[in-house]
Amino acid sequence: MFAKRRWRSIRFRIVLIYFLLVFIAMTVIGVFITDQLEAYQMELIRSNFTKIVQESVISLQEYEHLNQHREEIQADIQSWAENLREEMFVVDDGFVIIASSNSNYIDRSALDLLDQSILVRGMTGEISEQDGVLASGIPVKNMVFPIEKNGNVKGLVCLRADITSVYQSQSQARMIILQAMLAALLITVGLGFFIARSITVPINDVTEKALKMSEGDFSQEVSVRSDDEIGRLAEMFNLLREKLDYTLAEINSEKNKLETILKNMGDGLLAVDNEGRIILANHAAMQMLNLKQKDIEDKSYDEIIGKLSNNLLYENIRERSLEGGYHEVVEKAGRAYDVRYDRYTDEGGQDMGMIVVFQDITEQQKLENMQRDFVANVSHELKTPLTTIKSYTETLMDTEINDCSTIEHFLRIIDEETDRMSRLVRDLLQLSKLDYKQEKWFKKDTNLVNVVKTALSKVEMTAANKDQQLISLFDPKQRIMTVIDRDRIDQVLLNVLSNAIKYTPEGGKIQVDVFSEDPMAKVVITDSGIGIAEKEIPRVFERFYRVDKARSREMGGTGLGLSIARQIVEEHGGTIVIQSKLGEGTRVTISLPLSPTRGQRNIE
Repeated sequence: MFAKRRWRSIRFRIVLIYFLLVFIAMTVIGVFITDQLEAYQMELIRSNFTKIVQESVISLQEYEHLNQHREEIQADIQSWAENLREEMFVVDDGFVIIASSNSNYIDRSALDLLDQSILVRGMTGEISEQDGVLASGIPVKNMVFPIEKNGNVKGLVCLRADITSVYQSQSQARMIILQAMLAALLITVGLGFFIARSITVPINDVTEKALKMSEGDFSQEVSVRSDDEIGRLAEMFNLLREKLDYTLAEINSEKNKLETILKNMGDGLLAVDNEGRIILANHAAMQMLNLKQKDIEDKSYDEIIGKLSNNLLYENIRERSLEGGYHEVVEKAGRAYDVRYDRYTDEGGQDMGMIVVFQDITEQQKLENMQRDFVANVSHELKTPLTTIKSYTETLMDTEINDCSTIEHFLRIIDEETDRMSRLVRDLLQLSKLDYKQEKWFKKDTNLVNVVKTALSKVEMTAANKDQQLISLFDPKQRIMTVIDRDRIDQVLLNVLSNAIKYTPEGGKIQVDVFSEDPMAKVVITDSGIGIAEKEIPRVFERFYRVDKARSREMGGTGLGLSIARQIVEEHGGTIVIQSKLGEGTRVTISLPLSPTRGQRNIE
């Protein structure tokens, strides 16, 4: 029983493995070395043959008919053969030896010395070789080189070398390798038993600890008993345990971060594998494409995206990504999406699929359109008064006008157009400051009722000139406290009241009310004017937008007032809302946050 267990022990197996490895390795190495030695020596012979023949073939090519120059060729052969151990002879096209370093071969048929096949191949222009054995039992290597000129083979140069030394070298090499193998095997068996035990003990310890680590217990630590490879293995195991524990924690952390980023990023993201299957879709992509999890599981990428654009089909974007194109703009349900895509690869650079990102650029396009419109409108608004000023100025300069009233009329028009440009530039500067947060604010607790009363007093005369009723619906003695910049809110109120007066016919009615609805204070201005069409209401706060462009310019408006008013109100944390019906009038509601003090101090 003990003997049986001993033969099955790791120690015995390690020794046996060492024995077999050394035996196999030495056998393979021995065979390889002897084969390579033979190949090397044969290659030396071939190389030597080629070197010898190169010069001789060139010389022999000069003879038109070899048989007519036997003596010269024999002299050349004798000259070349003085420094050669090989036999060399020249054969004409009838396979007759016409010259040879061995005079016994002259005028003999080459077929007596060489196999017909090697001679025939030589006459076809092919360099050929053949190993053989002489009658005396000596192994030789024969090589045949064609004497060729202008594509015609006139004869052959044949070389023969004794290769007995090659086989002797192989036999000696085999004997040396066999002796080395026996010595190595004996040493391997002797040392194997001692080495095996030093390996098996720590290996068993590492195995036991690794098993516990595989079960999720990363508290295991292997004792380091030596400073050799086994000791370093134990150290590396302990380091691996620490790194693995740390890496798993980092991976979980990064995974959570990535999931959070993908979940909350505004851009839609799809990951597609090489089979065209969607393997990942974040929340934004699901919303943009109106997808459900079941759609991703049941449908391919092309089935989902093909409805948007054929240009986004998998093969198309894959080809364009190879060509350097990564960009496509598509529309879906009134929204514009900038679609970008690129390949993703594994660590080895192998293509794994495509990443497709959908960026909603609807608002960006709207902003760009608004910017273009803004520039066009500014240019137009400045061009009109400048044209008027230019024409009237040229008239005054180029025409003799004696009527003072006409001159005064022209100058008044120039003055009005100059004022119009000044108002436009002033409003543009204020908008610029509001846009770039450069406007200075002086906010403090203020009674909003007093601000409204002041604004009404400023427009009373204008309303009276149009025989309009300016009606206050609020108690002038009440206090509604807000934290505001009084001048800016006064500007907003004057703008809204001025618009109400402008667009309300003579004899019309304008009502103003101030009240609080916690947490907001509200100012409501209602007129009985011409009103605004429902489709125009969403655009009234756009810069330079006018419902009735001709009438607005005639009344001196810049088209920027309501845009400025909204930004001022929003800077105070409030809102401005317009409700209107065409032909029935307009209602403007301005909401501002109530002051936390509710009028306890710094009251205006």
